[in-house]
Amino acid sequence: MPIPKFYFLVFGLLTIAGGIMGYVKANSMPSLIAGGVAGILLTAGAIILTSGGRPVLMGLGLISLVLAIKFVPGFISTMKMMPAGLMSVLSVIGVVIAAWALFAPAK
Repeated sequence: MPIPKFYFLVFGLLTIAGGIMGYVKANSMPSLIAGGVAGILLTAGAIILTSGGRPVLMGLGLISLVLAIKFVPGFISTMKMMPAGLMSVLSVIGVVIAAWALFAPAK
C-alpha cells in the first residue's frame, strides 16, 4: 500500500475515533460532527486515492491544512497532547505527505 494511502486511511480512522471520544468524554456534539465528517472524508479519500489521483490528494491536503489551522494554535496555547497535540501532529504530517505526493518527481 502506498504511503499516502496508508497514512490518510489511518489519519481518517483516528479522526473519527477522536470525534467519538470527544463526544463521550465531554458530550461535545461539535467534536462528534467535525471528527466524523473530517474522518469520513479522509478515509474515503484514502480509499479512492489510487483512482482519483491529484484532485483527491489536493483535497486530502486541504482537509489536513484546515485541521492544522484549527488544532496547532490550540496546542501552542495549551501544550496539551490530547486532543490538540495529536491532531496538530497528524494534520501537519498530512499536509507534508500530500505536498510530497503531489510535487515529488514521478518515478
